[in-house]
Amino acid sequence: MYTHPKLAAFNQGLEALFREVDLELEDRWGDAYALHPNRPRRDTTANPEMDGLFEIAPDFTLGLGSERGRGYLVSLRLATLDKVDPGCFEVLLEESAALVREKLPRYFPGRSLEVVRDGKRFKITGDFSLGEA
Repeated sequence: MYTHPKLAAFNQGLEALFREVDLELEDRWGDAYALHPNRPRRDTTANPEMDGLFEIAPDFTLGLGSERGRGYLVSLRLATLDKVDPGCFEVLLEESAALVREKLPRYFPGRSLEVVRDGKRFKITGDFSLGEA
């Protein structure tokens, strides 16, 4: 399958951004809950999304039925069997969104991108164009 080089570069930037956010969440909150017994410990896989307490990733959505339209959802999951209080999860979600918002300009300079609340989730919206063909 062919992927446009500019789209591949954009996706690589998103991956790098979310890896950095994952590492910061692990530093701050990695001991807050017991790790799921089947989940590898932090720094034991090549991708921090696959180990440690947090899995944070961008998930593209067309935004059908959304007031904010298309974009990348900030998807956050905790790899634990512990009961996670909804209020605490909201704090983690808000902190995740704030970290993504803070780092976006460094990973995508010159692009008009923002992190906005979209219902119960956060979403990256804005200029996803690939420029001139």
